[in-house]
Amino acid sequence: MARVALVTGGTRGIGAAISKALKAAGYKVAATYGGNDAAAQKFKEETGIPVYKWDVASFDACAAGVKQVEADIGPVDVLVNNAGITRDTAFHKMTLQQWNEVIDTNLGSLFNMTRQVIEGMRARKFGRIVNISSINGQKGQFGQVNYSAAKAGDIGFTKALALENAKGGITVNVIAPGYINTEMVQAVPKDVLEKNVIPQIPVNRLGEPEEIARAVLFLAADDAGFITGSTLTVNGGQYHA
Repeated sequence: MARVALVTGGTRGIGAAISKALKAAGYKVAATYGGNDAAAQKFKEETGIPVYKWDVASFDACAAGVKQVEADIGPVDVLVNNAGITRDTAFHKMTLQQWNEVIDTNLGSLFNMTRQVIEGMRARKFGRIVNISSINGQKGQFGQVNYSAAKAGDIGFTKALALENAKGGITVNVIAPGYINTEMVQAVPKDVLEKNVIPQIPVNRLGEPEEIARAVLFLAADDAGFITGSTLTVNGGQYHA
């Protein structure tokens, strides 16, 4: 029987590439999104992947959402915590709202989502949890104290949860992408990308969402059971943790 995979933030950018790759590999996939109805509908029409709208920063919304996914498709075997936002500004200008929104969405969501599926995975003695962090959670970034803190927290979450579930057939790993060719990165002015960002990347280009998706497929596989608690950096050689 096909494994069921749930991808948060799974209808755009890196998440969309992950959802498509999992489906192509034979998984039954559900993709969540937070706000962009038009993009989600277009994604659903193009891929045939069912989409679900809820706020991953809300524990109750995650509980109800996962329950619906499991009723529609089946128990979740693979969870990809990909949803994330930015609210960039220098820390001395940062508002409490900008801090809380990023922490709740980029770190709190890992608790909110994983808590819904971990007991089922433990009962079935199988699970694959892949958390999407960031190069900026490893090295920090100017104007991203909130984002870097949350993404660093994702790595700590992964390491501890991996230890707790290593004997139960459940792996928990994290991927730390570098600068990937998505809407979020394309929002950076072109001259800044060409003068300041790309020259820092040894392979001399942005990564593609599909390259992150391939890393997820690797970690999500049934035969990846000896890899857990690991951080896989996919950043073109820009930073080595």
